Amino acid sequence: MGAPSVLPLFLLFACCWAPGGANLSQDDSQPWTSDETVVAGGTVVLKCQVKDHEDSSLQWSNPAQQTLYFGEKRALRDNRIQLVSSTPHELSISISNVALADEGEYTCSIFTMPVRTAKSLVTVLGIPQKPIITGYKSSLREKETTTLNCQSSGSKPAAQLTWRKGDQELHGEPTRIQEDPNGKTFTVSSSVTFQVTREDDGANIVCSVNHESLKGADRSTSQRIEVLYTPTAMIRPDPPHPREGQKLLLHCEGRGNPVPQQYLWVKEGSEPPLKMAQDSALIFPFLNKSDSGTYGCTAISNMGSYTAYFTLNVNDPSPVPSSYSTYHAIIGGIVAFIVFLLLILLIFLGHYLIRHKGPHFILKPNLSPKFLDSNLASIRKHSLWCLQAYLVFSVDNFEVQESQRPLNTWKTLLLLGACTYL
Repeated sequence: MGAPSVLPLFLLFACCWAPGGANLSQDDSQPWTSDETVVAGGTVVLKCQVKDHEDSSLQWSNPAQQTLYFGEKRALRDNRIQLVSSTPHELSISISNVALADEGEYTCSIFTMPVRTAKSLVTVLGIPQKPIITGYKSSLREKETTTLNCQSSGSKPAAQLTWRKGDQELHGEPTRIQEDPNGKTFTVSSSVTFQVTREDDGANIVCSVNHESLKGADRSTSQRIEVLYTPTAMIRPDPPHPREGQKLLLHCEGRGNPVPQQYLWVKEGSEPPLKMAQDSALIFPFLNKSDSGTYGCTAISNMGSYTAYFTLNVNDPSPVPSSYSTYHAIIGGIVAFIVFLLLILLIFLGHYLIRHKGPHFILKPNLSPKFLDSNLASIRKHSLWCLQAYLVFSVDNFEVQESQRPLNTWKTLLLLGACTYL
């Protein structure tokens, strides 16, 4: 006889220990449903289904075992509870404006032999209230340490609180949890301690509450803080590069909390102080070379003072271009260029006539060839000298000051005239 088979034992074990209570005996009359989570004030839908109803109707009951619906018939007078769907295989109802008291196990039943039931756990989330920040009383001084407290009530389950300063996260104490008197919701609180700087003046300290009922929505409160700090100052010249004879304003730009109310101007090596007033500008109506030096501006407030320095170098007056002299310079340059071209043309024409027409065309017939050669050499020498002198005067005409250009242009014209005569 062979060994007994273990397969029947394995199948029996699988039937008894199937996950989730799955009915491998094919009990099609067993209803099924699902757990639901809803935010207080919202709407929840309870759905019960069955494959084989065996000519019986489905029924929904609340945690107090009060019948809500039997088939399509309403059993409890509560207008918040409405029928969604009623068929032989399904019974669905909705509960609107859900309250914390609606939380619990709801039962779906089908009255077969025996009676079969399915449970649906409804979890109601309590929405946390907007947090409240306390602890800030008045303005803070720079480098002072302060502590702020934050509190929020009504959350279920307990919410979490976080702190931030602008976009920077602040590490506060762990959230403290306390049960509310209703026994269902919780009050959470947290505190944060930090040292303030001048950059924190006008900053917003934000306390945010994080809870699943908010579904990512922001629920926070901010507290704007004011920080008192000593002033700073910077001197700005207008115009940036002053010249002798101009009007100059030295602006002393003070910054602080409170804003500087007085400004004291001094010049190194000069006594007494130049000016002390609420106006932050030092005015020079007409700059002189003697105004050059190092100037100091002291910005004064209730929190202290700060001195900024600026070294003033008065530059030479800028040349004032004259439209009359510029016009003459342009005209003189054009005339000089035309005369120069005529001179070059005459020189080349003289060379051409001497070479091709013979010396008798422009000279006396009794002149010797030796005299002609010396004359040609002299013409070349004078031509080169005139050309070199013209170039020198033309370059100098661009380098001299505007007021001297007309005189230099007429010198060039006289030079060209002398060259033409020679």
